[in-house]
Order: sequence, then C-alpha cells, then structure tokens
Amino acid sequence: MAPGGGDPAVTGTTVEEADATRPGRREPLPGTGPVVRYLIRTARRDADRIRAEAAAHAAATVGRARAEADALLADARAAGAAEGAALAAENLIRARREARAIVLRARRDACERLRAQVRAAVSALVRDDPALADRLRALARDLAGAGAEIVPGAGGGFIARGDGTLVDCSPSALADRAFEALGAEVERLWAP
Repeated sequence: MAPGGGDPAVTGTTVEEADATRPGRREPLPGTGPVVRYLIRTARRDADRIRAEAAAHAAATVGRARAEADALLADARAAGAAEGAALAAENLIRARREARAIVLRARRDACERLRAQVRAAVSALVRDDPALADRLRALARDLAGAGAEIVPGAGGGFIARGDGTLVDCSPSALADRAFEALGAEVERLWAP
C-alpha cells in the first residue's frame, strides 16, 4: 500500500517507494519521503538506461576479450602439440590465466565506465533541477545538524560539516552509493 492507504499501482508509486515511507518505517529524516521517492524513480530510470548502455558496451568488450583469449588458447594448444604434452599443459595454464586477466580487466574497465556514467547522469540531474538541488541542501543541513557549514559539492549538490559530522550530498557521492547498492547485480551485465 502507498502512503495514505492508496494502492501503489493507482498512485504511481512502486512498492519499494511506498515501503520506504509507510507508517512504522522510519524515514532518514521526517518529511523526506517525497524526495526519496523522486530520487528512487529518477535513479531507477537513469540506472536502467545506463545499465542497458553499459551492458551492451560490456558485452562487446567481453566478446572481444574472449575472442582474444580464444586466440591465445589456440596458439597455446598449437605450440603445446608440437612441443609435447607437458609443455602444452604449461602453455594452456598460462593462456587461461592471461585470458582470465583480459576478461577481468575488461569487466573492471566497463564497471568504471558505468560508474562514471552514473556520476555524470546524477550530476546533470542535480544541475538541471534547481528544486532537487534545494532539497539536497536542506537534507545535508538537516543531517549535519543546526549550525552546520554547507559548501557546494563537486559537480553540484552539497557537503555539510557539523559537530563531528560530515554529510556528502554531492552527485558523485550519491551516485557511488547507488552504484554500490547494486552490488552483485552489476555482475549480471557480464553473464553469458
């Protein structure tokens, strides 16, 4: 059920969004439910688009890496057949390690590109939506406490410093948290 007792399908709110602000569930800050729902909807839409782009790019990169790995394995097998079974086994092990390293590098590079795209998308969202920037300023101030020093964050957003508290509501910090929240889901981009 959505806040106020409405059906999420009727109110346009997802179950997760409604769950994030339902009675009995503690909001990070009272009254931030609309901001949370807005950020969740926007982040999901942007993440879906970015994930699709990253998946296509990652699939192409991993495909090239696998082709290179196959070529290395073929070369190792050919050399091994000529030099004997013991040498072939050694070359095959080395080729598999090299192939694995190539695939891992390709995945790491694709992951870093995805992270950069998510940061850019969140930064553009904050830059293009003054109301969202105002909400981030208020959220940073509220979380850091009264008297907190509020400074602009890199790429937009805000950083608040209070008594022993640092609250980073910059686009890069928000994007990094969202990206890390994906966790193992990112690995599905490379699943064959």
